Amino acid sequence: MYNFEEVMEARLETIKQEELLEEQSAIQGGGVVELPEIVEEKINWGRFALDIIETLVLAVILFLAINAMSARVRVDGFSMRPTLEDGEFVLVSKMSYYFGAVERGDIIVFHFPMNPEEELIKRVIGLPGDYVSVHAGVVSVNGQVLNEPYISGAPAYSGDWQVADGQLFVLGDNRNNSNDSKDWGLLPFDQIVGKAVLIYWPPPFWDVLEHPQLVALLQ
Repeated sequence: MYNFEEVMEARLETIKQEELLEEQSAIQGGGVVELPEIVEEKINWGRFALDIIETLVLAVILFLAINAMSARVRVDGFSMRPTLEDGEFVLVSKMSYYFGAVERGDIIVFHFPMNPEEELIKRVIGLPGDYVSVHAGVVSVNGQVLNEPYISGAPAYSGDWQVADGQLFVLGDNRNNSNDSKDWGLLPFDQIVGKAVLIYWPPPFWDVLEHPQLVALLQ
């Protein structure tokens, strides 16, 4: 006997199965693939933005670390000629004296004691406890004349200085054209910025700065 309800139920089930197959076919065939592509595109842009932020953060950290360990100083004037010329840029290590002691012959950058906002660059001549003398165009430390091939000319002045604890005696290599310890006295250790290590600008004059241990010639 013909059962109308059973036939309708079977027909509805067939329609549902066909709709399900169409949906699956559409998904597999690309009919609704646009949504995943949009989502994927958004994810990529978010990752790109995150990469940019991470790069900027790392750059800032690196910049701060470099500035904490070093400084860049412009030579202003001719007091260190012929070793350094006016307008040259020098890289200064702030960490050198955390791991080692100041030595005679070091070229250092420091805050000018008479005006701490100003920075000067000179060569260390006398250490704590040293007795520095300048007479007859020669510099002597503790009674021994220094061999100084780096100076521009013999000093035309005279004087004697006893270097106290915690202080240094510094002079410019251009002895007769330098504002240094002979003029304003000793330099306190706590005014040191760091040790000059190389000339990095202008490029044709790029050079590593030598810090010879001053050799004393027996009189």
